[in-house]
Amino acid sequence: MKYRDYYAIMGLARTASPEDIKKAYRKLARKYHPDVSKETDAEERFKEVQEAYETLKDPEKRAAYDQLGRHADGQEFRPPPDWGASFGQGGPFASSGGFDDIDLADLFAGLAGRRGRDGGRSAQGPHPGQDFEAGVRITLDQAYHGAEIQLDLVATQIDDNGAMRRVPHPVKVRIPRGVTDGTKLRVPGKGGPGRNGGRNGDLYLDIEVAAHSIFRLDGQDLYLDLPIAPWEAALGANVEMPTPAGKISLKVPPGTRAGQQFRVAGRGLARADGKAGDLYAIVQIAVPTVLDDRQKALFRQLAEASAFNPRAHLETGGGL
Repeated sequence: MKYRDYYAIMGLARTASPEDIKKAYRKLARKYHPDVSKETDAEERFKEVQEAYETLKDPEKRAAYDQLGRHADGQEFRPPPDWGASFGQGGPFASSGGFDDIDLADLFAGLAGRRGRDGGRSAQGPHPGQDFEAGVRITLDQAYHGAEIQLDLVATQIDDNGAMRRVPHPVKVRIPRGVTDGTKLRVPGKGGPGRNGGRNGDLYLDIEVAAHSIFRLDGQDLYLDLPIAPWEAALGANVEMPTPAGKISLKVPPGTRAGQQFRVAGRGLARADGKAGDLYAIVQIAVPTVLDDRQKALFRQLAEASAFNPRAHLETGGGL
């Protein structure tokens, strides 16, 4: 039979821990999942990753695989003489005439069956479902208040015959309030169905918060540009400004400058534990672009009466 280097397929060292194996599988499954991958050989690579993971995640299968020794990927080899007696002979390979016409994946599927006859976990026993991962784009309002959303996923499953098929996988999930961009949510039991009484897999959601027309999100804090009139900046004013929870009145002190920030505590995103971010209003001085004759005259009067020079600091700068 031809050797397949499962460690190389997963990009792992032979000393990899179970957690390393699980992390590598999630990364590669996301990269080569046929429903989302743009790789030309995604389906074949995905199946290779599945095959490698099914062996390496199981301590007994992994130990049996390691006993096969090291070989070049694709190299023809035969298991050690005592390997069949320990793991295969008298079992699923008895009618095949040996190992020559058996695929490496079948070797370890047979190992699961042999364990079942020996009183261990069999291929017909409980088998956990596959973990799924999906990207979810939500609105800022959903992130702020929390929401229940329906996901119409398509799951790629490998049946008992090793064939890959795609099946609808609709899932309704609850997005908790306060989730931020880049959050990864684990939804227990919403992955692939378990077989023969095994538990369902989990669903991992990669959250993306869509851009908002007014607010910008940074962690749990919110930012918005707050336009004010020149006279509001000079004289001070109480101005109305929006927040995700409704409008509030903000006091702008006299002499406010463009770019100045005002912090409104606790008006950002609030998590379920009550911890909330802040809302920052960044002042923009908005100049009127349409003036009637009276307004022009008032601005001329102000210009004549004022000694204010906004460029005074430039006049003392000298040459380069």
